[in-house]
Amino acid sequence: MSTETSVDHRALLRERGLQVTAQRLAVLRAVSAQPHSTADDIDTAVRAELGAVSRQAVYDVLGVLTEKGLVRRIQPARSPARYEDRVGDNHHHLICRSCGRMVDVDCAVDYTPCLTASDDQGYEIDEAEVIYWGRCPACGKNNNSESAREERRA
Repeated sequence: MSTETSVDHRALLRERGLQVTAQRLAVLRAVSAQPHSTADDIDTAVRAELGAVSRQAVYDVLGVLTEKGLVRRIQPARSPARYEDRVGDNHHHLICRSCGRMVDVDCAVDYTPCLTASDDQGYEIDEAEVIYWGRCPACGKNNNSESAREERRA
């Protein structure tokens, strides 16, 4: 669900029993255009498209779209919540510790093993969230360059 040309957002809203509104369409477009955006980023994009929209309206739309399964909310540690429209599959995320960039990564094992805990303690598991932390290639390269400069100064 990444581009407006391949996704009919109006139809998606209707399929989930939601009224089609300018705010909902703008939020869906913003999430599709920039996956893993924060609510503030989405708010900025929606305001740029529609003009006067309250921040609370954008937050409310994100809440409804998340509840209806049209948008996924991801809450990495020490980070604001982020939103994406890739829903209904078992994928995970890579996050750069330096710049905060987040990208999707498919499950390394398969769908079922990620949802099978070694001891489910009686829970009915319906979702697994895995986040890999590290440095993206650009930050890793910059970090190596900075380390080399520091070594030359020493």
